Amino acid sequence: MSFFADHLLSLIVFLPMLGALLALAFPREEHSGVRGFALALSVIDLALALWLWRRFDPSNTGMQLYELVAWIPSMGISYSVGVDGVSILLVVLTAFLAPLVILSTYSSVTERIREYLVCLLFLQTGMLGAFVATDLFLFYVFWEVMLVPMYFLIGIWGGRRRIYAAVKFFLYTMAGSLLMLVAILYLVYAVRDQGGLTFSYLEVVRRLGTADLGGAELWLFAAFALAFAIKVPMFPFHTWLPDAHVEAPTGGSVVLAGVLLKLGTFGFLRYALWMFPKAAVVFLPALGLLAVIGIIYGALVSMVQTDFKRLIAFSSVSHLGFVMLGLVAMTVSGVAGGILQMFNHGISTGALF
Repeated sequence: MSFFADHLLSLIVFLPMLGALLALAFPREEHSGVRGFALALSVIDLALALWLWRRFDPSNTGMQLYELVAWIPSMGISYSVGVDGVSILLVVLTAFLAPLVILSTYSSVTERIREYLVCLLFLQTGMLGAFVATDLFLFYVFWEVMLVPMYFLIGIWGGRRRIYAAVKFFLYTMAGSLLMLVAILYLVYAVRDQGGLTFSYLEVVRRLGTADLGGAELWLFAAFALAFAIKVPMFPFHTWLPDAHVEAPTGGSVVLAGVLLKLGTFGFLRYALWMFPKAAVVFLPALGLLAVIGIIYGALVSMVQTDFKRLIAFSSVSHLGFVMLGLVAMTVSGVAGGILQMFNHGISTGALF
């Protein structure tokens, strides 16, 4: 029992991936069996997430349930995960939506059930891992892990224009991801003089407190911010979302609106705004303006939609604009309101489907 308690986060993250691999052993035409297996696995993962919630101490402001294992010591890369007051909400939200999405397959998916569930389970591992990773390289790995199964979910089980929507989603996300990777590598190299190479998020933040990046801080913030702005998505980087929403299968749309978009706002709060506060101050007025434009634009366009999925897509642009406005306000009440809206939006959009 102590082993499970000590490695609870790893169990929550990798149980869906293990389930995806085991699901491949089911015969292709064994639809009810693989559905039941995936559903049971997601319910177990939800139970573990609730156990995590129970063990979490809200009075502790640091990272909790921390796990650290050396991965590539020569480059300062480690497998390190932990949760704080923001990430635990999103972990529970992800685990809560997973069984509902799998339940929806009983009526919404009739072909290639096994492969569909494998993609969903892999996607769940990527999302959970990105929320709990405390190593920059590990975070990037999980960030990219999410891209592939979502691409297949849209491209294989989507609507009439699914290939167009899948490629557009892939290109937008990949463009932001590559910029973020360059920023991560530059950042780690820039602070190496204070103790060698390390990708540890906590250690990099500590070193940034005394490091002078000069004008590079603006470019680093811009690279991180662009990657997260595409994922939110903020205006004017939102154009991939309506196509992805409309063409994605129902389960994919629930995951997309309920969890995937939150990775953008989570990334702003955890990485861009926290690691580069001086650069953030310079960009805050522009980010606030884009958030307000997104709120108004998304709401107005939503009013004239006749397609339900496209309506949710544009309303999500508006709702996530409120989240961003709260985060860039940089006040306790603003950030708390933004986090609350992230959780609320995940529940409400999932319920709409």
